[in-house]
Amino acid sequence: MTHNNPYNLIPLQPTGRNETNTANTYSPEDMITIYEQQFLTEVPEDKLTEFLPFLKAFYDIDNHTLDVSAIIFDAIADSCIIYNHKVKAGRYEILEGLVKEDIEADASEVESESAEEEQVQAYTLECKRTFFINDIEMPYHFNLFIHGDSYSTLTKRDSLLEKMYWFVSDSFDEQLLDNSDATESLESINEQLASLGIREMDLTTIHELVDYIEDSLIDDAMADAVNKLLDEAE
Repeated sequence: MTHNNPYNLIPLQPTGRNETNTANTYSPEDMITIYEQQFLTEVPEDKLTEFLPFLKAFYDIDNHTLDVSAIIFDAIADSCIIYNHKVKAGRYEILEGLVKEDIEADASEVESESAEEEQVQAYTLECKRTFFINDIEMPYHFNLFIHGDSYSTLTKRDSLLEKMYWFVSDSFDEQLLDNSDATESLESINEQLASLGIREMDLTTIHELVDYIEDSLIDDAMADAVNKLLDEAE
């Protein structure tokens, strides 16, 4: 392995050689590290074409090894790579207890629903999910509205992740994608990311990130905890 390491790649100990003796083999955990560095290493634009061959030479691996590392990452890693950012969903917190909400049904709903359905109680619940971008902890607060078997969420507007959510949501709702105000908001978001040591994001990356957040907001463990609270309230 070469000692020249201008990209500060993490040195790893191979487990051996492949069957054809053309490349090193590595443990699954180290394969994940190699895969992450392929995307997360900051590379100057004029060095982009040189980086991948350097990474392969540094670890003495081939294209097949990179393909396998991607499969292992998808199978066992607890995070995802969104362009040049490593994103992970962390713990959830239920910040307060269930709050009963009164819902008034209109006349047509009252006529069409059974008496039992009319008595379904609605609740709100203040929640928080922690996310990590490149291992930097970022909070995401939201209000969970529960009515019968359905639920919806309302995101706060305070933390950076929350602002990013509303940036995407407002872009769709108000068709601001080509509006100069949206560009200014994007610049503001990237200024805040930079202050945390996180690389800037373009529109596509932010949209992918918000999709990931929405998909990860309520996992099985949180759903079980919420259901337990509902059972105790009845």
